[in-house]
Amino acid sequence: MKLKNQDIKIGKTIEQLVEGETFSLSETIKNQEILLYLGLTNDDNPLYSQYDYVKELGLTKPVVPTALIFGIITSTINKHLPGPGSHVVNVNLNLIEKIFRNDLLSFNFEIIKIDTNKDLITINIEIVRHDERVADAIVLVQPPLQESVKIDD
Repeated sequence: MKLKNQDIKIGKTIEQLVEGETFSLSETIKNQEILLYLGLTNDDNPLYSQYDYVKELGLTKPVVPTALIFGIITSTINKHLPGPGSHVVNVNLNLIEKIFRNDLLSFNFEIIKIDTNKDLITINIEIVRHDERVADAIVLVQPPLQESVKIDD
């Protein structure tokens, strides 16, 4: 199926963004997401899947793979701030505490810098579980370059 002359909505351009702009969401990473990740990547780290193994380490349940945290961050940027058409160019992710399956996490995004010369914004992300910061990240993003795109044949 070919799209003709249809406007495709994309996210905010660099001119539409402001320093201090925020977006927040809550996510719970469940067993299903972890199993999908393990199946897609063939990652067999027992830290992510085996209860007996993690109990030997003194943990109560398996740890969430870092790639899933990264995926939530990039997905949120691509969907919400700045939105569709964004391109993540650099990520610095710092895991302070282990994140476990079924933890309810709050992801708090804030634009902390806008560089119009390089067409980049810097987003600070704080990840919180029960009022405790468990991770943070600094992400460089190229926002969409225009407000909408016309698709022609």
